[in-house]
Amino acid sequence: MGSTKNLGLIIRAEDIFEEEDYGRPISERLSEILRRNVSKNDYANIAIRSKVSFSTIRDVVYRTNSLTKTNATAICLLMHAAFENSMAYKLRAESDIIFLNDMLNV
Repeated sequence: MGSTKNLGLIIRAEDIFEEEDYGRPISERLSEILRRNVSKNDYANIAIRSKVSFSTIRDVVYRTNSLTKTNATAICLLMHAAFENSMAYKLRAESDIIFLNDMLNV
């Protein structure tokens, strides 16, 4: 599976978030999914790309800071990273199941 990192993907916060989403924490569900599927390296790389500090991104994800128009792009990039990571985890798990199934002769 190839990476989409160099395809020029454009993620627009206005296509993802509604006006009423700003000024409040992200949903608990989104927070949980992001925490489960992104690494510190993802936070760091996205902080560099979006020019939003690592700590601000982390605080939005952990719901101690609100979503703003300034940090929304970083959260969208983090959502994309979480999606890619979750797809990779799924593929790895499926491969592991096949391998273990063969080993155990189940």
